Amino acid sequence: MNSAPRPSRLRLANWPAAIKRVLRPFLRLQVVVLTGVVLALAGCSATLERVAVPEKLADAAQVDGMSDIRVWGDDAQVAAKRFIATEGPRLRAKYAAVPARQPIVSNLLAISGGADDGAFGAGLLYGWGQAGTRPQFDLVTGISAGALIAPFAFIGADYDRQLNEIFTRYDSGEIYQANILAGVLGGPGLAKNDPLKKLIAGYVDAKMLTRIAEERAKGRTLLIGTTNIDSQRPVYWDIGRIAQSGHPRAVQLTRDILLASAAIPGVFPPVRIRVKADGKDYDELHVDGGTTREVFYTPGNFTFKELDAQIGRKITRRLYVIRNGKLDPEWEATEETALALGARSMLTVLKNQTIGDLIRMHAKARAEGIDYNLAYIPSAFKAPRPGPFDLAYMQALYAAGLRLGREGYQWAKAPPGLIP
Repeated sequence: MNSAPRPSRLRLANWPAAIKRVLRPFLRLQVVVLTGVVLALAGCSATLERVAVPEKLADAAQVDGMSDIRVWGDDAQVAAKRFIATEGPRLRAKYAAVPARQPIVSNLLAISGGADDGAFGAGLLYGWGQAGTRPQFDLVTGISAGALIAPFAFIGADYDRQLNEIFTRYDSGEIYQANILAGVLGGPGLAKNDPLKKLIAGYVDAKMLTRIAEERAKGRTLLIGTTNIDSQRPVYWDIGRIAQSGHPRAVQLTRDILLASAAIPGVFPPVRIRVKADGKDYDELHVDGGTTREVFYTPGNFTFKELDAQIGRKITRRLYVIRNGKLDPEWEATEETALALGARSMLTVLKNQTIGDLIRMHAKARAEGIDYNLAYIPSAFKAPRPGPFDLAYMQALYAAGLRLGREGYQWAKAPPGLIP
């Protein structure tokens, strides 16, 4: 009697090296395909139907019960004027006691995406704090991995312990769960981000939002970027306004925004955010902010000159940009296969999109007389990286950023290829 054929298994042995590095952590080599199919179909059947916002209502959609908490990142003209009208008088009163001849300095911080490379930014900021030279930032923005760092950097030294932990304590199993087959068979992602959701909930609580609300009342701003994937547009969320709202869902909304900002499309599921438009409820889909912007510091058409006019003083501003990644070209022998070439090309596109964002920010800063400062992972940094969110890799990168921060990082005055 012939034995039954053995179920086929997922193997990586003949896959291109570039693909293996990406997928290996997400696969169990002993998973039986048939079992995975059954689980995937069960997962798909549990997906709730979504009612998307109609295109004509996209601009009008708002989170019910919370007003003025977000803007389109590529066109916020009306919201920017409203912000200036509101914040200008408040800042004028704040600076009224400062003598006219004494310069007023405002520090701005923009933290990019970068997945596990966010360990660099966390280490740099922590070391900068230990050196005693890290300023208080009047504006902090974050995208993706930067979004997970930004709240701690915004509050300041009181949350340095949490900043120290976020990229040095948790390994890949506490960030995601492999869900390859479900993703291949029509699910929302190749991995589940339930562990990351739990991790965010452990840090973002009512106490944190109270602190953020207090700082927002002082005229300081924390912006987190996501991408509305239906509209293909960046969305910038004013976390301080959310914290000040007193809404019972403020904490959960903040957690959802941070989770969405780090939801790499195709890898992690998007985050649904319930909104209301024309009296009806809808669900927006939000994904990684890096899909539209890898780093930002204001909406596209916002100008500080208009804010200064409202304040009645010229403010000296310093912009600090932390790019959680390398900007120099990284040579690698690429296998001549469709998968390997596709993966390598996507990494190249992402790197050059980031450089474009940095150049755009540099041009805008120069136009407004803002001092531009850029930090990024040195090309000399080398450490084994078996897969995404490998704890040893993140700890090594964190240590490198920590050392640079302690020693006094030599900030670049322009992106690579530009003359300062």
